[in-house]
Amino acid sequence: MTELVHSDTVDGVATLTLDSPANRNALSAQLRRELIDHLDAAVADPAARVIVLTHTGTVFCAGMDLKESRGASAEQQGVNEVPRILQTLWTSPTPVVAKLHGPARAGGVGIVAACDIAVAADTATFAFSEVRIGVIPAVISVTVLPRLLPRPAQELFLTGETFDAARAVEIGLLNRAVADVDAEVDRFVAMLRLGAPGALAGAKELVHRERPGSMAEDFAEMNALSAGYFAGAEGQEGIRAFGEKRKPAWVTPSTSDPAR
Repeated sequence: MTELVHSDTVDGVATLTLDSPANRNALSAQLRRELIDHLDAAVADPAARVIVLTHTGTVFCAGMDLKESRGASAEQQGVNEVPRILQTLWTSPTPVVAKLHGPARAGGVGIVAACDIAVAADTATFAFSEVRIGVIPAVISVTVLPRLLPRPAQELFLTGETFDAARAVEIGLLNRAVADVDAEVDRFVAMLRLGAPGALAGAKELVHRERPGSMAEDFAEMNALSAGYFAGAEGQEGIRAFGEKRKPAWVTPSTSDPAR
């Protein structure tokens, strides 16, 4: 089986690379398992002073693999494993930098939000597209909502509208949107390597201190909610429509439909 997530540690930097470009680095079962394994290994490695999460292909991460979600019960939905990924990123004592050369959607945006620093190409786009396929951004809300300003969060969660990297910076999802992503990530990595490992871990804990002990409970509640939507009638119709490249049943024709 071809590996979908690669790990390479050089000069104190553990680079984890999503490498499933054929399905836009969607969160398939295999990719989820490998990402968890590589994250755990990087966090446990004393030689890794910084973790960089990046990708091959034109898309950072398209969210859940909807082919696997079709026909699955709430208990079988792949979204059940996403909290483990997000919580590991959020609580990792080693700083994590997201490096995006391309767009992120849905669960992929949740991963970006869970990282400590996020740098994207100024051409990258983002969307909370869940409502358009009959589900909600429940699980990722645990990491996304602490980052985003309330008004834009409500707007973007409800509309599913695509927004650009400049707005992602403006509302708090990204730290930087730049033309030269590699150079900007290298700059952040160099600064992070100047910090003492214990102090970096303590500083990160300090930033998140407003949520002591609550994240696991939040994820448990949101996971059950999300899985129910994925397995529900609207979610399954939306997933079928997505796979069949048609509008779901609840969308009625209109001459004034907004751009997707």
